[in-house]
This record gives sequence, structure tokens and C-alpha cells, in this order.
Amino acid sequence: MTATRVDADLIRRLPKAVLHDHLDGGLRPATVVELAETVGHTLPTTDPDELAAWYYEAANSGDLVRYIATFEHTLAVMQTREGLLRTAEEYVLDLAADGVVYGEVRYAPELNTNGELTMAEVVETVQEGLAAGMAKAAAAGTPVRVGTLLCGMRMFDRVREAADLAVAFRDAGVVGFDIAGAEDGFPPADHLAAFEHLRRENVPFTIHAGEAHGLPSIHQALQVCGAQRIGHGVRITDDIPDLAAGKLGRLAGWVRDQRIALEMCPTSNLQTGAATSIAEHPITALKDLGFRVTLNTDNRLVSGTTMTREMSLLVEEAGWTVEDLRTVTVNALKSAFIPFDERNALIRDVVLPGYAAAL
Repeated sequence: MTATRVDADLIRRLPKAVLHDHLDGGLRPATVVELAETVGHTLPTTDPDELAAWYYEAANSGDLVRYIATFEHTLAVMQTREGLLRTAEEYVLDLAADGVVYGEVRYAPELNTNGELTMAEVVETVQEGLAAGMAKAAAAGTPVRVGTLLCGMRMFDRVREAADLAVAFRDAGVVGFDIAGAEDGFPPADHLAAFEHLRRENVPFTIHAGEAHGLPSIHQALQVCGAQRIGHGVRITDDIPDLAAGKLGRLAGWVRDQRIALEMCPTSNLQTGAATSIAEHPITALKDLGFRVTLNTDNRLVSGTTMTREMSLLVEEAGWTVEDLRTVTVNALKSAFIPFDERNALIRDVVLPGYAAAL
């Protein structure tokens, strides 16, 4: 393929892969409104369009803590079996409609236990909803494979419990683990016992790091806890004093040379203040330096985004080509937490032919 700029119509047709996307950050606005009425939860507005705009405006505060606080309303409607089934199924169908062929969805089951469900029942229910969504997507001719990452909340005390569930459900759709929540003041090494348990049980994990906190969080996640990927990781540039020259510090060199995937989320990073613009987002410079960068949505409702939109922004504002989009898609599949043969099959049989056909 030649280095050709692409338009929005072409981008919509391209096969996509997303590794960093939160279930409770991607609900349909209309679904939030309907479920909130069912459970008696008060929303800022009951108009779906106005609610979507409220989320987007609230998220554009430049403050990670306030960004996270917007999840109050989505979580409020995800405390029942009915709410979880519907949101999980719709999650898959929305990915399929966006051209995603592989996705990893993450959520913290402890945040869905304010009703009558246990953490294990939450996981069972979400998996049931995801399976229903995958079946419907396949029947509609838009198949998508979705794996689950269970999250522990780093500022609470149930991280090991969530890790145990990742082990217990690893043959039932759960493909890995993560810790989420406010980074500053809650270092990943606080949960070292959980990560050691996951390593002993051969369960892969990623760790949110290098977003609200800098290099020490990335170093701990990799060299102390043993993460296979880094959630966000934009602050790795702190170890590259001159991005243009590309002289890497020791940690940055390790991340690039060991092919540690960086789960980068440009729009979300702008909203939380981790980046200043799409044009200057580190994802482009890191891609050009040979890092294994991946492109992700993080929270589709909260950030008002999709994979098509993220790709379009990079094309329009950072000069990306179709080859760049193909690169990050293949990168994501190379670092997905599913078996090697399944990753290879998706790249060989779906992604590469899909890009060739689109051109």
C-alpha cells in the first residue's frame, strides 16, 4: 500500500481493534435514561442527547478525578442483572457497528455490587450479556471477538478478590486483569500480592500507569509488578527528553525494545490533561520511534468518541496515513490477551485483508 491519506468513509470500513475500553464508560445515553427511570436514579437530564452533551462537557475539565466522577450515573444503572445484561450486549453491538473486530472490555465488578449481586454473579452476568451481543453481531454479518479484563480499584481493598475472579473465569471469557482508579497516591506496588498471584496462575495483566502519575508508576507497573502492557503510558515521554531526536532513557528503551504495548487514548488524555492536543499527542512520535502503540477509546460515552472518531482525528490533525492505522491495529492484536494462534488468525484473515479491500 502507498502512503495515502484516508477519509472518514474509508475509516469507517477499516477493521479495528481496541484494548482499552471501560464497560461503564461506554453506555448508550438512551439506555442510561431508560434504566435510570427503572431503578429510580436521578440524572442531570432525561433527554439522551442532552445527557451525552453533559458527559462530554463534564469530561472536558482537564481533571482526572472529575473525569472519573462522571461514572456515578452509569454505575447507578448497572447494579441489577437486567442492567448488566443490556449494557454488556449493547456494548458488543456498538463495537461491531464501529467496525471493531476485536475488543477487550474492562470493568471493576466490585462497583456493581450495590444491589443484590455478588462480584462473581456480576462477572457471570456480564459474560452472558457479552455472549448474546457477539451472537447477534455474528448473525448480522459483523462478527466481533470480545474478551474481558477484570479490574481491581487501586484505592480500595478488593483488588485481590478481583484477581481471584480473573483466575476463576479465565476459561469463561475473562482474558486478563487491570487495576484502575486515581493513580496519584495509589501506586501499583500496593497490590503486589495480587499481581504475584496472577503471574503464578499465568493470567496476563495490564496496569493503568503514566497518565496522572509519571515514570515511577510505569516503572513499578513493569519492573516491580510485572505488567505485560501499560494503560495509557503517555508519561513515558518524560524519559525521552528530545522526542524529535529520539534518544531514549533506560525505561523508555525497555518499553520499546521489549515490545510493551502502550494502550493510548488520545481524546481521553486531552480531557484529563495528560496531553495538550491531538496533533501533539505523544502517540504519533512514539509510533514513529518504533514503540508498540495502540489506539483506544477509553470511555466512549464519557469522551463522546468511537474508534472511527479516534482514527479520524489522528488522520485530520496529526497527518496519519492508512498504513499508520493498520500498524496500530496490528499492534493491538499482537498484544491482545488471547492465544497466539487466535491473534495471528485475526491479523491474517481479517485485518490485513480488510485493509487491502478498503483500498
